[in-house]
Amino acid sequence: MSSQPTPGPAEHAAPAGAADPSEPRSLRVEDWLTVIVMALLALITFANVIVRYFTDSSFAWTEEISVFLMIVLALVAGSAAVARDRHIRIEFFCESGSAVRRRRLAQLGALLVALLFAVIAVLSVRVVWDDWRFEETSPGIGVPQWWYSAWLPVLSLLIAWRAIGLLVRRTRQSDVEYLIDEAGDDGNGEPRP
Repeated sequence: MSSQPTPGPAEHAAPAGAADPSEPRSLRVEDWLTVIVMALLALITFANVIVRYFTDSSFAWTEEISVFLMIVLALVAGSAAVARDRHIRIEFFCESGSAVRRRRLAQLGALLVALLFAVIAVLSVRVVWDDWRFEETSPGIGVPQWWYSAWLPVLSLLIAWRAIGLLVRRTRQSDVEYLIDEAGDDGNGEPRP
């Protein structure tokens, strides 16, 4: 007599490369930007190491470009984290209490993130304007400073937009849907297919 084994959790889980259905599809932009920036950072650093090894000197521009790319990477990753609702939070407060309280805290968190990055975007426009108006140049290679600072308001607005999208998603969800989404299962204790 043969019996079929009961499927385990791994057999119900989504394939490794499958996207989460609750994630916005437009997150591919952030994912590709992350890949491109990381590849550029690796290539720049590798080229600088090779040149330094063979010539005992290094490219002057690598540090400045690398710092800029790391800032872009942090902002793009922050945008993806907000859109995926994986931003930093104090679990003691967020995971305790009723479903209504937890959903309200998630909404408040998304609203505060949106407000913070909207303020950063507005204030950083003034920085870009001053860099352009006073013709500031970068200290390392002497390119216009606004080439670097122009990305701060753009990426801050992207994070604010992602936070507003998260707020809208959390507002549209019922308390039961929020608990299911938060747990990452289908509501019956089984992983989401």
